[in-house]
Amino acid sequence: MRALCLALVLAFTAAACGPDIDLKSSLKVENASTGWSDLGVVNGQNKIVPSITFTLRNTGSQTIPTLQTNVIFRRVGEDEEWGAGFLRITGSEGLGAGASSKSFTVNSTLGYTSTEPRAKMLENKQFVDARAQVFAKYGSKQWTLLQEFPVERRLVQK
Repeated sequence: MRALCLALVLAFTAAACGPDIDLKSSLKVENASTGWSDLGVVNGQNKIVPSITFTLRNTGSQTIPTLQTNVIFRRVGEDEEWGAGFLRITGSEGLGAGASSKSFTVNSTLGYTSTEPRAKMLENKQFVDARAQVFAKYGSKQWTLLQEFPVERRLVQK
């Protein structure tokens, strides 16, 4: 009886965790575009933040359930997080095999402020470029780094 109960618990646990999918090989970041988003005037100064727009495509043979992404922005040459953005890509319906998500945009929570015009801010000698790391996970699995992108030194539309 005890063995039967243990077998049932293990079976339910495995079912609840969902399929074991290698996101690094089954999920591709596509149509990625980066730049600096104009957040307007904040506390009397112009503000720009690093930004990335992308879609995800499931290149695997299984549906990826409850898919989420986290984009971490870091300044070039630094390891500390310089802003982030979390997205729920799908609900319980998942992202089917061969399917692509809609387009998503993530703006960093941090950036640069100045009284200079935004285009001039990008040319400032103290300007430090940024990079965007796109992570994904599904269900209760661990975060997987999918790809890293340099943030282009250009202004992008909201």
